[in-house]
Amino acid sequence: MPGELMDLDADCVYMISEQDIPYEEEILRNPYVLRTWMRYIEYKADAPQKNQIFVYERALRELPGSYKLWKRYLDLRRAHVKSLNPASHEVEYRRVNNCFERALVLLHKMPRIWLDYCSFLMTQCCVTRTRRTFDRALRALPITQHPRIWDVYLQFANKIGGETAIRIYRRYLKLEPNHVEDYIELLISLKRYDEAASRLAQVVSDERFKSRKGKSHYQLWMELCDLACKHPKEIKNLNVEPIIRSGIKRFTDQVGKLWNSLARYWILMGYFEKARDTFEEAIASVMTVRDFTQVFDAYAEFEESVITTKMELAAERAEPDPEEDLDLDLRLARFEQLMERRPFLVNDVLLRQNPNNVHEWMKRVALCGDDLARVVETYTQAIDTIKPRDAVGKLPELWTSFAKLYEEDGDLDAARTIFEKAVKSDYKQVNDLAEMWCQYAEMELRHDEYDRALEVLGRATAPPSGTRYNKVDFHDESISVQQRVHKSLKLWSFYVDLEESIGTVESAKAVYDRILELRIATPQIIVNYATFLEEHKYFEESFKVYERGVEAFGYPIAFELWNIYLSKFIKRYGGTKLERTRDLFEQALEKCPPKYAKPLYLMYGKLEEEHGLARHAMRIYDRATSAVSDEDRFEMFIFYIAKVSEFFGVTATREIYERAIEALPDKDAREICLRYAQMERKLGEIDRARAIYGYASQFCDPRTVPSFWQTWHEFEVKHGNEDTFKEMLRIKRSVQAQYNTEVNFISAQMLAGRQQQKQQQENANQDGEMVIEDA
Repeated sequence: MPGELMDLDADCVYMISEQDIPYEEEILRNPYVLRTWMRYIEYKADAPQKNQIFVYERALRELPGSYKLWKRYLDLRRAHVKSLNPASHEVEYRRVNNCFERALVLLHKMPRIWLDYCSFLMTQCCVTRTRRTFDRALRALPITQHPRIWDVYLQFANKIGGETAIRIYRRYLKLEPNHVEDYIELLISLKRYDEAASRLAQVVSDERFKSRKGKSHYQLWMELCDLACKHPKEIKNLNVEPIIRSGIKRFTDQVGKLWNSLARYWILMGYFEKARDTFEEAIASVMTVRDFTQVFDAYAEFEESVITTKMELAAERAEPDPEEDLDLDLRLARFEQLMERRPFLVNDVLLRQNPNNVHEWMKRVALCGDDLARVVETYTQAIDTIKPRDAVGKLPELWTSFAKLYEEDGDLDAARTIFEKAVKSDYKQVNDLAEMWCQYAEMELRHDEYDRALEVLGRATAPPSGTRYNKVDFHDESISVQQRVHKSLKLWSFYVDLEESIGTVESAKAVYDRILELRIATPQIIVNYATFLEEHKYFEESFKVYERGVEAFGYPIAFELWNIYLSKFIKRYGGTKLERTRDLFEQALEKCPPKYAKPLYLMYGKLEEEHGLARHAMRIYDRATSAVSDEDRFEMFIFYIAKVSEFFGVTATREIYERAIEALPDKDAREICLRYAQMERKLGEIDRARAIYGYASQFCDPRTVPSFWQTWHEFEVKHGNEDTFKEMLRIKRSVQAQYNTEVNFISAQMLAGRQQQKQQQENANQDGEMVIEDA
């Protein structure tokens, strides 16, 4: 037993000194007490290593199951050989290994001992022994302690590499399959690309997989694609094409990059035709311009590289090779055609995004140039593809351009056929269909087919069968546009302009009447209709049109119509039909708002002045002073006073001045008073003028209206005496005191309100402080 336990040199002699005697005696008394041995070991901490080892060996012979003793002993032995080279000091390392083996006889359930032992073996060149020791540790320890062993075991696997590392990781993945990314990185570092790609494919196929390194599913896909594209020939157990295609379907925002990866895979495999087919398929299926640009640039770069290589080989050949030269010419032609197709391919992408984009279809037609067959094919394809209700842009422009293609070629029958198809299409808005009918008619007009143009517009404005003109709601989108187009004002305006130009008076009148019957007429239509009748001497009918217009439209539109109507009626009849004219003015003024009454009253009064009686005119002006708006009343009074003065003399205006002073606000009344006083002054009525100044002074604050008091001052200087001048000054002081009192009263109220508010705020603050103190 002593020979097996001791691990000392055979010639080692240990001499006990006098200082050791107390410890030795205590050990003899208590050989199985750990504390006794620990004190002895601590005492020997500065002694030579052989002496420490001797004490440890003796202690472990008495206490072979002490983890604390073994841990300190093993640390001591490892520290001794740490600086030694394992190759040249194999004996020392083997002795330490034997110590670990002895320790594990009783301490095989201690993971720390296994970890230290395995870490120590990793520093030696003993791969097999280290691997077997790790395996022994995994077998000896419970599974809950395995993660501690595997952390070091994987470090060992990464360090040695090769088949051993692969087998270690395979075992580990059975326990922790989520660490497959580490295994894939190991395989890539060992250039085992086939198995790495297979493992990565399994990962990306598992939707429940969550990367421990924070990688997204898309990043894993791209890693697989990059791996397959960089090492295509090494990957034999994996079909790369279906994997990348499935990624194209899943990651729609990175389609261009994935298509390029698939094409690059075929290029590296040497299958150039398959790569070209892949590029063509990609540019024919991508949905965004960004993806198209990525694919097209890669395609062009691929073709350029192939052509460059062919040209370099041709330059190196001593003799020309007809087949190679022909192949080079074909590739150059193909590359040139690819660059010429680029605008069409970009247009295809935009049309795939939205096949109802009219603007892009028009651009495609422009790209076709002078190729008539291709232009017609593009137009036909656009018409068949676009859904009228979902069209983006002006669909009538597409139909019109298509028809003009045949029109410019002289084939009017084909153009009419296109227009006939266009007007039967179900557009999103009624105005689009109306635009098509107008374009149809304009084409007929350009070729002097006037009857056909009128017939086209007559068909367009005909009501749908089984309905009346005004029973269909123009804005009801649940009804098709064909059933509502007969109420399009744009269409009727064109129709009536055409009838006025090339039709008869009766036919134009019929169109105007239908517009009025449909109740879609605008004020401009009313004015145009009346003007048209007036030009053809149908005066009474034109006046009836105005009457229908003012009946259909309320104010303010009716005001403009009345202005035109009354002006034309007066111009036509003058004073011959005075009673009728008066009735018209009364009708106009009956429902007229005050805002628009002034021009009508002035026109009415002018009529009476020129063709009636002056007193009738004055009566109208008198009515106007109370009927017009507040903004116009002052001017109306001034005008009224001027007219009365003109017809009945200055003295007759006194009553009007007095009424104006009562009716107008202070600002305007002040001006009226000044005018009134000036009039009396001219008449020599000084006392009346002084009385008017005295009356006006009550609303003239000397501080704000000093001009009034200056005028009165000049008046008294010129026409008054000392008493009247003093009376003026007294009135001025009285008025000033009155306004001061009012201002002081208002100021006092404001100050009192502010003081009261301040006092309430202070009381509230005091109450809040009391509540806080109570709390």
